[in-house]
Amino acid sequence: MKYFPIFLNAEQIDALIIGGGDVAARKIELLLKTSAKMTIVSEHLSPTVERHIKTNNLTWIQHNYKPGLMNNKTMVIAATDDEDINAEVSREAASLDLLVNVVDQPDLCSYITPAIIDRNPMIVAISSSGSSPVLVRMLREELDKMLPEAYGKLADFCFKFRDHVKARVKGIRNRRVFWENILQGNIGKLILAGDSKPAEQQLISSLNEKAPPPAGEIVFIHTQNGNPDDLTLKAHRELQFTDAVFYDEDVNPVLIEYVRRDADKYLQTVSSEISINFQHAIELAEHGQKVIYLLAGYSALQPNAALQLSNIRHQEIISGG
Repeated sequence: MKYFPIFLNAEQIDALIIGGGDVAARKIELLLKTSAKMTIVSEHLSPTVERHIKTNNLTWIQHNYKPGLMNNKTMVIAATDDEDINAEVSREAASLDLLVNVVDQPDLCSYITPAIIDRNPMIVAISSSGSSPVLVRMLREELDKMLPEAYGKLADFCFKFRDHVKARVKGIRNRRVFWENILQGNIGKLILAGDSKPAEQQLISSLNEKAPPPAGEIVFIHTQNGNPDDLTLKAHRELQFTDAVFYDEDVNPVLIEYVRRDADKYLQTVSSEISINFQHAIELAEHGQKVIYLLAGYSALQPNAALQLSNIRHQEIISGG
């Protein structure tokens, strides 16, 4: 990755915005969604920027950029149409180790602003590392249509009951399974429909029930040609909900990007065509983990006595073209 994705605590941002035109207005509007402080530096202001300053009581330095204004700032945005000024702003910010964004000049930036889908407090950020804004916009439009407006309410609901669940449901895996069932089940549907009271009542009832520990299982996925675009929906879902994944160097490494981030990943030094590490996978499943074993290509899985004797639930998925 050329750019490292990160979310900054807006309460710790004190931004300096160089410019007072329409481009600056868009940056100001974005920052106004947060608790960030900001100062605008420009001799002249567009009507929109002027309105933002008056309505939100923002600081305005009524002259064009000059060095020495960045002290005590944490972020600088250059939004002028003068390339020389933008370059000078970038150099000064870099000398002070400040985050700097120069609009439409990524070579002068230490960070770039992604396309954003706002379902507060849920935020989805998308970037092409500056290579294709049009592609990013197209993807944003698609995702925007897929995510209900009420998704933020789901996040608020989780936060409200997070401590209750943590106190009642012991173990990280058990809590994850609990929340997955809640959000994908009837309670999640109620929240999305705006029926928060019955959703809360059902969640409390769920907490009062003694839930059985999650049962472990092993899912063998034959990836065939290894093309991630050919992953079946079932295989994709299994990868998203796994606790551990086994794979060898014959498996397309891009497929590992589709695995849940906090899943344990076990790279096998021996090809699965020679030997499959059944024993380790069985041990994890016996402790209640969902285990994925990725297999390059396709060849029939040979019977394994240890797996049969373990009574661990297991299945095979043939995915890819």
